[in-house]
Amino acid sequence: MGKEENAFKQIIPGLIICLAVMFLGIYGAEFIGFLMKKIGLLSSESKTPVSGIFVAIIIGIIIRNTIGLHNRFKKGVSFSVKYALRAGIILLGLRLSLVEAVKLGALGIPLIVACIASGLLLTLYLTNKMQQSTRLGTLIACGTGICGVTAIMATSPVIEAKEDEISYAVANITIFGLTGMVLYPFVANFLFADDPIKAGMFLGTAIHDTAQVTGAALIYDQMYNVNKVVDVATVTKLTRNLFIIAIIPLVSYLYFKNSSKEEANVRNELPKWYTFIPLFVIGFIFFSLLRTIGDVTLENMGAAFGIFTHLLWNAIYIKLSSFGTTYLLGMAMAGVGLSTNFNMFRGIGIKPFYIGFIAAVSVGIISITLISLFGHLIVI
Repeated sequence: MGKEENAFKQIIPGLIICLAVMFLGIYGAEFIGFLMKKIGLLSSESKTPVSGIFVAIIIGIIIRNTIGLHNRFKKGVSFSVKYALRAGIILLGLRLSLVEAVKLGALGIPLIVACIASGLLLTLYLTNKMQQSTRLGTLIACGTGICGVTAIMATSPVIEAKEDEISYAVANITIFGLTGMVLYPFVANFLFADDPIKAGMFLGTAIHDTAQVTGAALIYDQMYNVNKVVDVATVTKLTRNLFIIAIIPLVSYLYFKNSSKEEANVRNELPKWYTFIPLFVIGFIFFSLLRTIGDVTLENMGAAFGIFTHLLWNAIYIKLSSFGTTYLLGMAMAGVGLSTNFNMFRGIGIKPFYIGFIAAVSVGIISITLISLFGHLIVI
């Protein structure tokens, strides 16, 4: 018991500083959103499109590279990066219901899969051609193809990504996602002004992060008064997010198969297939199924699992998923920032930003092409 108490005491200082940085990130993101409303980039009812997680990483990096991080904080920071991250991803499963995917029908899902696949394959191809870190390329690929920062965080522990690679990938995805959020509502109206389903699907497939998709859809609604675009974009993005279940094992397999032994720290043979499905992904699937069953029973029986009323069930999954995504993942990413020394970035260079830019533009072009060809067949 004495050793356990001592170990617990050693991680407390680091947990406290991660909590502090997390809250600074949350309020910093809200302040940025407030400024964007003031200058007219967002409507008054819009939420901030800037992730508190991203701001927490930046604050952590600033702290680490100015005043530094004392040794007494390092164990707690490492604990946050490792365990708070996994716990947060598990609770994230409550945000995603399979019922949402069904709304898109048989043609909407293949279109989303095509957009995801193009983002992944192109990014990995460019990473190889430009001779960049396979780990970093894999993180950018997942962020571009699936769900932005969340996908990066979910993939990073599986491929043993370094803190600087995580920070670089998050910055990459955030910059291009925000650019898409501001520009794509106008592109969507120019191309699909007569069809809110096509416009919503474009925003949901071409922009990286969930918050950015929501922001873009709200901008569209504010500018052109088409509320249905918000619903379609949200359903499309949530369906796209569900593919994190399959993509993490897939990209992990590709990473270990294609990267060098030195970079991947791989043994003489490829790891067993089941090692590519980490426990936190199984937990994520479990909670996603739990959410789905709750939604289905609520719709058919009038109460989730025959017990919880509509208001109570909504409160349960919203509170738990928000705790995971806001606080646990926020602490983890604060830890990533606090662990990131600018000296690490010297060997990375600018090329990964080129990769992220080309991938982001390409996904947008592919999304436009597929929606133009097949979007009229989709009904929501």
